[in-house]
Amino acid sequence: MNILVGYIPSPEGLAAIDWAIAEAQEHRASLFVLNTGKDGNYADPQFATAEDIDALDAQLAASGLEHTMLRPTDGVDAADSLLTAAAQNDADLIVIGLRRRSPVGKLITGSTAQAVLLGADCPVVGVKAAKG
Repeated sequence: MNILVGYIPSPEGLAAIDWAIAEAQEHRASLFVLNTGKDGNYADPQFATAEDIDALDAQLAASGLEHTMLRPTDGVDAADSLLTAAAQNDADLIVIGLRRRSPVGKLITGSTAQAVLLGADCPVVGVKAAKG
């Protein structure tokens, strides 16, 4: 089994990582972690720092999970990057973090999560960060 998780350095991204790790351990799955910039912008804070990626890579290595870190720099938006990575890595499941948005916010702006849900050829799990 192959699990692809979208990672950004945020509470939602960390919640998605935690959920994906638990799922991968339960099913002895390979984990693919994708981090990309918002709309292909690699100066955006969603594009994790090298330190963030190194720390996550070390965490995954310590867990014993087979994993691959993916950081495309082709300028493609996050949803398309996730869908492409899912296809290229034969993902059986995609895990994404969801942020809380107001009804107006949902109406006005497009959503990476929505694009992934509608475009994915495999199941998608949306994970919210704990309130705090």
